[in-house]
Amino acid sequence: MKYIWILISILSLISCSSKGKSKEDDKPTEPKKYSRFNGKYSSTFNDLPELHLAAAAVNGVGPLETRADTAQYEDKLVRIPGELEIYRVDKLTHSMPLLVPKAATLLSDICINFRDSLISKKMPLYKPIVTSITRTNDDVKGLSKRNRNASDNSVHRYGTTIDIAWTRFDKIDPTDDRNLDDGRLKAVLGQVLHDLRERERCYIKHERKQACFHITVR
Repeated sequence: MKYIWILISILSLISCSSKGKSKEDDKPTEPKKYSRFNGKYSSTFNDLPELHLAAAAVNGVGPLETRADTAQYEDKLVRIPGELEIYRVDKLTHSMPLLVPKAATLLSDICINFRDSLISKKMPLYKPIVTSITRTNDDVKGLSKRNRNASDNSVHRYGTTIDIAWTRFDKIDPTDDRNLDDGRLKAVLGQVLHDLRERERCYIKHERKQACFHITVR
């Protein structure tokens, strides 16, 4: 009889627990809904520097003080080719073509998705131009002499961040008579970046003075 009362008590507790549950708890988790890019660059791509820095600290190396520091991260940084079929790296004066693998993958995905988007829209093919990659504190100091907007606490020092121009693109096939202006190409790139940002792959800042998308891997 003693055990029967114990069983009844346990069942009573379970019943009370179930009744106390909110109906919200019973609802299945809904898949995330992704929005479409509305064409507003400054408001859409306006992730704060603090978000970029926090993501860089988690996913990157350093921060790098000098270029000699890259030797100690040899197994954590990959060298980015100067040019591929999907992108071109601009002449780098104050940064190095090095990224952590996660950021290198993001760069490839951005450029592959950009190419695929142009193909799906039956547009002539262009490639994005990467204007800045990884900097050291020494690079930042040198850059600040020329550019007052260069931050001493630059997120580029972690190997997680790239800048992609939105005023310049390279046409892949010069013999193709069809042409797209930079504004149209920027819109296609914006759609691609918005999708990756929605999927929590990166943080992005639309830089007006530098005419680039400032992108940090998450």
